[in-house]
Parts: sequence; structure tokens; C-alpha cells
Amino acid sequence: MRNLLPRETWALMQAQPEAVLIDIRMEIESMYVGRPPGAINIPWYEYPEFTPDAAAFCRQVEEQAGGKSQTVILLCRSGQRSLEAAQVLMTAGFSDVVNVVHGFEGDLDAQFHRSTLNGWRFDQLPWEQM
Repeated sequence: MRNLLPRETWALMQAQPEAVLIDIRMEIESMYVGRPPGAINIPWYEYPEFTPDAAAFCRQVEEQAGGKSQTVILLCRSGQRSLEAAQVLMTAGFSDVVNVVHGFEGDLDAQFHRSTLNGWRFDQLPWEQM
């Protein structure tokens, strides 16, 4: 597993356009907060359970990636959920998994705001919002 900063991830995506970007946030987060263009939403967990189904997640990622050898990039809000999901994918036999450090919104600042210190949006990388 690799841990890459958002800008490093963007560079990887440009160098490897076949890499699959999976947004693992809940669907509502992905839709209304925003997401990188082309991201595929496969939630690690959903409301109201907030409990991951690791086996189902791995199956869905494998289906979208076309196999376990494809480069799979995982993005969440802050990089914590994606780290857990990346570890599960590695244990399931995926060979090239990337965790986006700081995720889409980044860490909380002193006022408990996101996107002010780091993250995909902070780095002004491409994103879209529904």
C-alpha cells in the first residue's frame, strides 16, 4: 500500500489513466461535498448502520477495477476511512492500493473547519459537486 498526498495522487492519475479512483465516502458526502471527476463511489459504510461490509466492498472494488492487480486509489474525507479500507483490500489480495493522505477535505483546523489546512480541495485539484 502506498500513502500519497493529493498532489502526488493527481500526478499518479495523470501518469496512469487506467488507475481506478474510488471515493469511499457515503453517497451523500460524495454528491453534496464534492468529488474528483471520474471518481467511482463505493461507500466503505452507509447511514444508518455505519458498519463496513468488507467482503462486499472488496467485491465491488474488484468489479470496478477489473481485477486485483489494477491500481486502486481510495479517497475519503480525511484519509482515515480510506486507510482502513486500503488495509482490507491489501489483505484481500489487491496488489497496488493507494490511500490519499488527508483525503478530500483534509484535517480539522483550530476552528474545526476542513479544507483550510490540506486535502484535495485545499490543493485546488479538480473536483465537481452535484
